[in-house]
Amino acid sequence: MLRALLTDVDGTITDHGRFLHTGAVEVIRGLVSRGVEVVLASGNTACFMDALCRMIGTSGTFIGENGGVYRIGFAGELHIHGDQPTCLEAFQVLQEHYQEAGTPLHLLSPQYRYADVAFSRTVPPGEVEKLLAGYDVLVIDTGFAIHLQAKGINKATAFMDLANDLGIPPGEFLAVGDATNDVEMLRAAGIGATVANGHPDVKAVAGYIAKKRYGDGFIEAMQNYSSHFLER
Repeated sequence: MLRALLTDVDGTITDHGRFLHTGAVEVIRGLVSRGVEVVLASGNTACFMDALCRMIGTSGTFIGENGGVYRIGFAGELHIHGDQPTCLEAFQVLQEHYQEAGTPLHLLSPQYRYADVAFSRTVPPGEVEKLLAGYDVLVIDTGFAIHLQAKGINKATAFMDLANDLGIPPGEFLAVGDATNDVEMLRAAGIGATVANGHPDVKAVAGYIAKKRYGDGFIEAMQNYSSHFLER
């Protein structure tokens, strides 16, 4: 049986343009009304996640910056993990390289980030990985942005700490995601599911692969597991 849902945001409960799927929001609100703990997990900033939780209607518990930060409830302390100075050092190397090539990089919400670095996906992620091969950072391509994160930090590491703080075993979570930064999260949860647009690496570890894409696929996965959730 399941007591909680852990879900990615972009590409999972949105469409390809990052517009929230209203049907997915209704499903989440239905779970919350049943007493199911719902945790949003994303590469987005903490302030973005706070607003998203409020507008969707969750309890305010989230994972942000691809595991670099997490919080329990709206009144909870923001837990920060990672090594942002190392990420910024690596980004400086990239910035100098691409400026010489005539392709400036654009940071995304740097003033609101505590653990990672994110920039627009205007250069090839594979090329970025090669340029930073000697640096102690992970290059994360979410399909919407490129992130630099300290090695050893991901959504799953934050999830394990968060689950302990909530007092809910990881095995009692259903995790849903679509991108490579969700792989560890799906592995750590009791059940992992993905949508039809999920990356092949995510599909390889998912216990359920929806036939539909994006938010419609999320709804399909939730319908498949609806009876597995315990109600408080």
